[in-house]
Amino acid sequence: MYWEQEKECLPREDLEQLQLERLQSTLYRVGTHVPFYRKKFNELKVDFDSFNSLDDLRRLPFTMKQDLRDNYPYGLFAVPLREIVRVHSSSGTTGMATVVGYTKNDIKNWSNLVARILCAAGLTADDVVQIAFGYGLFTGGFGLHYGAERLGASVIPISSGNTKRQIQIMQDFKTTALVCTPSYALKMADVMMEMDINPHGLSLRYGLFGAEPWSEAMRSEINERLGIRSSDNYGLSEVMGPGVAGECRECNGLHINEDHFLIEVLDPKTLEPVAPGEIGELVITTLTKEAFPVIRYRTRDLTRILPGTCPCGRTFARMSRIMGRTDDMLIIKGVNVFPIQIESVLFDIEGTEPHYRIIVERENNEDKITVMVEVVESIFFDEMKKQRALVDTVKRRLAAELGIHVEVKLVEEKTLERFDGKGSRVIDKRQL
Repeated sequence: MYWEQEKECLPREDLEQLQLERLQSTLYRVGTHVPFYRKKFNELKVDFDSFNSLDDLRRLPFTMKQDLRDNYPYGLFAVPLREIVRVHSSSGTTGMATVVGYTKNDIKNWSNLVARILCAAGLTADDVVQIAFGYGLFTGGFGLHYGAERLGASVIPISSGNTKRQIQIMQDFKTTALVCTPSYALKMADVMMEMDINPHGLSLRYGLFGAEPWSEAMRSEINERLGIRSSDNYGLSEVMGPGVAGECRECNGLHINEDHFLIEVLDPKTLEPVAPGEIGELVITTLTKEAFPVIRYRTRDLTRILPGTCPCGRTFARMSRIMGRTDDMLIIKGVNVFPIQIESVLFDIEGTEPHYRIIVERENNEDKITVMVEVVESIFFDEMKKQRALVDTVKRRLAAELGIHVEVKLVEEKTLERFDGKGSRVIDKRQL
C-alpha cells in the first residue's frame, strides 16, 4: 500500500538529484536568513553555491541540541514570526527547552509524511485511530493526529493516561488502530487482564508505536497479548516530529522519507561515516522545512542502515529500529551496554514478565549492575530451587549477550512502575 507511490518508489538516481536540489535550496535559506548558520558558514568558509554533490554535506557543521537551547526561543527560525502558524517545544526538563516552528506549508508536508507512514503500516480511511500520545507542546500527538486525518481515518484524540477509560473508549468506539508508546501498549494489556477483557474481542487490528526503543521480542509480546499487528515509526521534534521514518507491512526496517530528510550514520566518537550495516549515530538534515530547517542535526539516536531492498517496492533507504541513545548508553567496566540488549534477552526467557528495571551502582570502586525482573506469580511463589534456576538462566544469558556479569533479582508481578508515556527503566546511582 502506497500513499504517494511515484515518490516512495522514485529511482535512486532521481531521488539523489532531488535531494541535491533541495539541499542547495535549504543551504541558501539558512545561510541567508539564520544568523547562527551564516556565522558558522563564514567561520568554515563554506560557499554553499559550490555544492554540486551530496558528498559535500560533510563540509557542513553539525547542529547540536545545545545550539537550539542557546538560540531559544526563535533564534533558528528562517522565516518571520508572522509566517509561523504552529510552535512546539520540548519539556525542557534537562535544560532550556528547544522550540520548533512550522509554516502552513510545513504543517501540510508533516501531515502528508505521517499519512505515508500510516498507509505503509496498512491503515486506510476506514480505520478508527485512537491516539494515546500526549497532546500539547509534544509533537507526537498532533503529528499522528493530522496524519491520520490526512489519510481520511477517524481520529479519537484521547491523549495519554486514564487507562481504564482508554479501554472503555476502545470498546465503545470500535477502535481499529492504537497509537502510543510500546510501554503503554503493554500497560493496556495488563489492565485489560485486570478488567477481564479479552483483547481479541475488540475491533483493534493495528498498533503504531514509537517515542522509545523497543525490541522485536517486545513487538511479539504486544502482538500476541493485544491481537494486533504492530509497527514502529520514528521522528523527533527537532527535525519535524513523527513521520521521519516508519515500517511498511513487511516490518523489516523503517523506510526513511529521503525526499524530505538527508541522513547520515556516523561513529559518535570520530564523527566519520560507519561502514554499511554498522551501528552509529543518526544525523539528519532537513530538505523541505521552511520555518525551522536544521543542518546535520546530531540526534544521539543509534541505528544502522539496512542492506538490500524491501519487497514492498519502496526505494527509500531503511534503518533498523532505534537501539538506544549515545547519551543513554551505560558503560559498565569498560563495556558498552544498552537497555534494549537486556530487554531482548528477558523477553526470550519463559516465566519473566515484560517489565524490568536496571540499577547501576558503584561498590568498592567497581561498577555493579542489577536487573530487577518481574516474574509470573507461579514462579515467584514456587520453591527456591526453581527460582534459583531461573535467576541462573537469566544471568547466563545476559552474560553471554553483554560480556559482563549481571546480578538478577526476581520481583512479584506489578511491583515495578508502569508508564503512560516513555518508559524509564535505568537508575544509575553512580551519578546521584
